[in-house]
Amino acid sequence: MAHYPDLAGKVALVTGGSRGIGAATCRALAANGVKVAVNGRDEAAIDAVVADIVGKGGEAVRAPGDVTDEKVLERLRDQVGPVQILATFAGGQGGPMKIDAARWRAVIESELTSAFLTINAFLPGMIDQNHGSIITMSSSAGRRPGGANIAYAAAKAGVVMLTGHLANEVGKHGIRVNCLAPSAVLNDRMRRYMSAEQLDELAAAFPLGRVGRSEDVAEAVLYLASDASSWVTGVTLDLTGGRVTG
Repeated sequence: MAHYPDLAGKVALVTGGSRGIGAATCRALAANGVKVAVNGRDEAAIDAVVADIVGKGGEAVRAPGDVTDEKVLERLRDQVGPVQILATFAGGQGGPMKIDAARWRAVIESELTSAFLTINAFLPGMIDQNHGSIITMSSSAGRRPGGANIAYAAAKAGVVMLTGHLANEVGKHGIRVNCLAPSAVLNDRMRRYMSAEQLDELAAAFPLGRVGRSEDVAEAVLYLASDASSWVTGVTLDLTGGRVTG
């Protein structure tokens, strides 16, 4: 794992931090000296991530709650205080599903509105500090049509535009806003429902010959959170193992 000394002593909130990419991000940040607030809705999963970080000498606190709820976000803001790193990774409803009006609204809330509301809650504190890095989570599904459901794809495309517009607005406050757009990243759902043969076939579709790992995305977070990317804002970084998404 890359080491970024300038991250030491900073405070981060990672929404969707209890599993997968979010959990790997929490661990990577903590390993670089960041005090991490781990958000999610599964409190047992949050506890496991916090215990792992603390057990390895890092700093982490529980920050449970549904980030589609503004009152929950107000509570989290009061609990965590000002942050220098904000990773809006909550969501994960990309699988195939029947989309009706109710499901459309639910997916948009989960994948897009949650990012807006989280940023809206924590941005004033960043402006007061005249410093901060916001990292949003899109997907290859928001970059080109594919196998994800249409509501998820639309929401993730919206995250890309949210990122670009916000970067233009808050750069004058010393705040950078960037977006990650991963393709297939191995997760518990894939392990459950895909055979070894299917996973091999999927891996073969990528020029680099493998699917992504949560740690691949976490490494990109470290770069975007650190001063190493101090001239980078408004960018969507495609993490796709060589599959062109543009």
